[in-house]
Amino acid sequence: MQIFVTNRRSAVADFKSERPLRGSVYCIIKTTGLRPWLLLYCRYAAERMEYTGVLAPYRVLDLSDESGFSCGKILADLGADVIKIEPPGGDAARLIGPFPDDRPDPNESLYFISYNTGKRGISLNVQSAQGRDLLNRLASRADFLIETFPPGTIDFPALHQLNPRLIVVSITPFGQTGPYRDYKGSDLIVMAMGGLMSLIGEPGRAPLRVSLPQSPMWAGMYATAGALTAHYCREATNAGQHVDVSMQSSMLWALANAPAFWATNRISPKRDGSRITGRSITGALMRAIYQCRDGYLNFIIYGGKAGRRSNQALVEWMSEHGLATEKLLNKDWNRFSIETSTQAEIDEIEGPAAKLFLLYTKSEFLEQAFQREMIGYPVANARDILDDPHLEDREFWRSAEGLKFPGLFARFSEAGPPPLRPAPRIGQHNRDIYQTELGLGDAELVRLREEKVI
Repeated sequence: MQIFVTNRRSAVADFKSERPLRGSVYCIIKTTGLRPWLLLYCRYAAERMEYTGVLAPYRVLDLSDESGFSCGKILADLGADVIKIEPPGGDAARLIGPFPDDRPDPNESLYFISYNTGKRGISLNVQSAQGRDLLNRLASRADFLIETFPPGTIDFPALHQLNPRLIVVSITPFGQTGPYRDYKGSDLIVMAMGGLMSLIGEPGRAPLRVSLPQSPMWAGMYATAGALTAHYCREATNAGQHVDVSMQSSMLWALANAPAFWATNRISPKRDGSRITGRSITGALMRAIYQCRDGYLNFIIYGGKAGRRSNQALVEWMSEHGLATEKLLNKDWNRFSIETSTQAEIDEIEGPAAKLFLLYTKSEFLEQAFQREMIGYPVANARDILDDPHLEDREFWRSAEGLKFPGLFARFSEAGPPPLRPAPRIGQHNRDIYQTELGLGDAELVRLREEKVI
């Protein structure tokens, strides 16, 4: 640990605007001695040094609803000190199930818990004058602020003046500008207006949505990328900025080549259920999902060098069970092109392949595909994922209060994952933040609680 002690008056201003470097504690001493808030800050910095993770020195204020939960979650997983700020009665997402034994409890929502592990939590009515004052005090020493209020609610210029290094990440359905900026939007609306829904479902039937909400995950992921990009810029300029994230725009990245398909062919991709379109200029449809003995498999016919090897191995496997046709056995796979393949060619391969896969379980198929150097995978369900030996070997799963949660999306050679905090209960860390850090007394805390400020 390095301790820097100074009596320079200018150091106080420097200290307020700069976060402590990793492994350092800054103590500012004036003639009257060490001020209480500086003692508290030194204690905080020392504690943070024991907290691992690549973002361990940084503080995040998370004022988001479910649209931004995953952004704060990723930053917490990376080691940032994320403070989840919710209304005194609790975030509305605490009422989203499922609940243990189907008994609704705002502190037991598995949905809320899943996206808020790793965070600390306080309650604060930011609509009240006193609440805004407390928020400003917290923002003055924070590094990031995540919010999902309607556009214009957060005054970024005022926050920037208060804390020039603060990065504010705003996540809204359609962004801070444009004709749709004031439109409200749920996951259903964003999936529809983001175009993804038009590609999901069976041909000739109505579009479908993915069962698990997708837009918050995509928006949260790109909000995190935006926050860390702004952080990289801040390290060079010493200035924060406003990151404007549109959930609709984030969803467009899920469309893969669909926009380009229209731009080049002037044809909109159509939904074809579990079949893949757009791979052949003849319009041939190709299966992606096959049934097996205990579930489903993902197998796609490919072209090129890798496809040639996989297709040849498939035919050899078919032949072992008497399923390969004479035409397949004699086919010149070196000349097979997926781009010009016809529906008849595809059907000739897929028919016996479907019969073959019904003979095997998912695990048996994966073992065979690996041995035969084929391109194919089992469709894993939640149970399969939890039992996956590869994820277990990589110590991917993490536990808190008897529940398992996904771990870090990446492993870092110079930093380990931080300890996994359980998701906070409503106002669980009020005393730690308001008293220990902001210096409020017991009586003031009681008054703020009675006035429903916290």
